[in-house]
Amino acid sequence: MALFGTDGVRGLANDLLTAELALDLAVAAAHVLGDTGAFAGHRPRAIVGQDSRASGEFLEAAVIAGLASAGVDVYRVGVLPTPAVAHLVAESGADLGVMISASHNPMPDNGIKFFAKGGGKLDDALEAAIEAAIEARMNEPWKRPTGKDVGRVVVDESAAERYIYHLLSSLSTQLTGIKLVVDCANGASSEVAPEIYARAGADVIAISNKPNGLNINENCGSTHLENLIAEVKKQGADLGIAHDGDADRCLAVDANGEVIDGDFIMAILAKDWQVKTVVGTVMSNLGFVKAMNELGIKVEKTAVGDRYVLENMLANDHILGGEQSGHIIMRQHANTGDGILTALQLIQVMAKTGKSLAELASVMQRFPQVLVNVNKVDKSKLDSAEKLHEEIASQEKALGDSGRILIRASGTEALVRVMVEAQSEETATKIANELAEIVRSELN
Repeated sequence: MALFGTDGVRGLANDLLTAELALDLAVAAAHVLGDTGAFAGHRPRAIVGQDSRASGEFLEAAVIAGLASAGVDVYRVGVLPTPAVAHLVAESGADLGVMISASHNPMPDNGIKFFAKGGGKLDDALEAAIEAAIEARMNEPWKRPTGKDVGRVVVDESAAERYIYHLLSSLSTQLTGIKLVVDCANGASSEVAPEIYARAGADVIAISNKPNGLNINENCGSTHLENLIAEVKKQGADLGIAHDGDADRCLAVDANGEVIDGDFIMAILAKDWQVKTVVGTVMSNLGFVKAMNELGIKVEKTAVGDRYVLENMLANDHILGGEQSGHIIMRQHANTGDGILTALQLIQVMAKTGKSLAELASVMQRFPQVLVNVNKVDKSKLDSAEKLHEEIASQEKALGDSGRILIRASGTEALVRVMVEAQSEETATKIANELAEIVRSELN
């Protein structure tokens, strides 16, 4: 069935992602987790949250109906960031969590992602078991609880405040004297992010913080930084913070309007925390890797996706990892990427050192990186595209240690990504465009 991508089930709401599928996913997740013993000996509980998309309203109703019909008590937390749901699952001892969000995708899309007990994302095996359970349910009846055994639904009115307290407790230094602009992407962070930064002591100017169900990620947030850059300059702010629709990522802008991506943020934190190892992905910039090596910090790389970063961190007891896109995981504070937490920790380094964000970012020099997204191709042909792989090998040999090439199928969108790094932007652009043309011709 292959419903799950790198970050849950995602697609056009009420087309690929229907109310029926949402209900089936919820029931299947409850059954699979129950069968693994996660619900043994007690009545199961779930935390359900959503971002600000209009389609989240009917999808939330379907998810809640599915869980309750499977005998799971549901605690609705409303519109909150994805990491808030993960934290609330862990904090409350709930048996699972469900977040209804398509993150940075356009408004017509939506998604469903699950968290296991403890707040971690489900592994590949559990997701495969959920897909299998949905197929089985189409052909086999399942025993439904009745009477007192059906799940109950409760509105958790204290959820947002508990999440705010959790984030503020991660700080050892107040952010007094720092002026920041935050772009909330008209998404899940629109209420809590400005409140948190203000309570931490910062002077806060919020933009794109008026969601209406239709404007999430629309020319705003971490995928559209133009408004944030302009506002930072206009307000004379020390920095800008951009979140995506569900606020599990954070990008920053310095006072001059220069973009500080996840690699820069990790480099700043890794140096400040004096870690021995930081976990990145295959998309991590070569400049980040070189900077860390010069500081004596090892970089371990995983596949793209913060779940894979976390798996490595847990397996090897690392405390810092993340992605260039702004998903940063800090294991001493959270078990998933949290954009607001990331921003708080980044700004805290500014407050402690008295340095500007531009000064802190000088810890690394970014290699020019060109990313070309190739749409309307058959991703399944990527591994067998011989001409493409021959050209990749030839170009990699020519680049040597001064660059690299990465071509991968997106796990969340219907496209193939061509990424090239080189010492000059001209070289990177030329190679990326040539390879993109081959992708178009071979994967049609």
